[in-house]
Amino acid sequence: MHPAFSVVFFTTATGAGYGLLALLGVLGGLGLVPADFWLGLIGMGLALGLIAAGLLSSTGHLGRPERAWRAFSQWRSSWLSREGVSSVLTFIPAGLFGIGWVFFGRTGGWVTVAGLLAAVGAIVTVCATGMIYASLKPIAQWHSRFTLPGYLMFSAMTGSLLLNALLQGFGVGSKTVQASSLLVTLIGWGWKLATWRYNDRLEIPTNANTATGLAGGTVRSLEWPHTEENYLLKEMGFRIARKHGAKLRLITQVLAFALPVVLLAIVFALPWPFTAVASVLAALSQVAGMLVERWLFFAEAKHTVTLYYGR
Repeated sequence: MHPAFSVVFFTTATGAGYGLLALLGVLGGLGLVPADFWLGLIGMGLALGLIAAGLLSSTGHLGRPERAWRAFSQWRSSWLSREGVSSVLTFIPAGLFGIGWVFFGRTGGWVTVAGLLAAVGAIVTVCATGMIYASLKPIAQWHSRFTLPGYLMFSAMTGSLLLNALLQGFGVGSKTVQASSLLVTLIGWGWKLATWRYNDRLEIPTNANTATGLAGGTVRSLEWPHTEENYLLKEMGFRIARKHGAKLRLITQVLAFALPVVLLAIVFALPWPFTAVASVLAALSQVAGMLVERWLFFAEAKHTVTLYYGR
């Protein structure tokens, strides 16, 4: 699949934003994070800013962006529409939670309810985003048991590192948040390696014979359907060289997983403000690595429509 930057940025930014929003909604709503004005303002601003930027960037991949609103009407059958509806609905409790935390400086009561509802909305939206790709049967690399849990895991991973960086930056770092960030990053690393291993060993059951229903012999094209590249080949038949794929996988592992793990481990032995610097670097490194990982997620996917063109 062609890895359009708008979609790469969308999945990375919204994943991190919803992960941070869910954690703020639960921990802030239950009073486990101090109801500080600047912490709430920057934390909620960062979460909602990432979500809004990601959602807006996703329209850049549409042929007619001005018609994006029509996607909301197909929520009964489309995961894309369900994602759009849930993303908008999530802004309501998230806004109320932010108002209660930032402007009233309180948690508990309706603020806690709003925070928990925002967290539920964030999780539902990430699930809908993951199902957009997991439900596509023509793309075997996405239609697997790894896709949906991966979306949830990476959202929690990036969100927890952003939360840890925020807490450390305000000098109210939590050893529990630090340890959780380190643990979920290690789990995400293992999940990504397992996903790559599964995809590399994947044998796509569909071929030209099964597609045409001609079981006997070998079906092959005498001539190409087109004399030059068309839309389907550009969008669905994008290919990446094996050596480039291996290099990008290594970059993903270093930036998204290895470097954040090292920095988070160092944080346990550092005094403030060095803990804040290391935590911010860990979060920035992971977001950069996840941009590369998302690019590979699209670039390495193979659509069965390419069988028609002999690929």
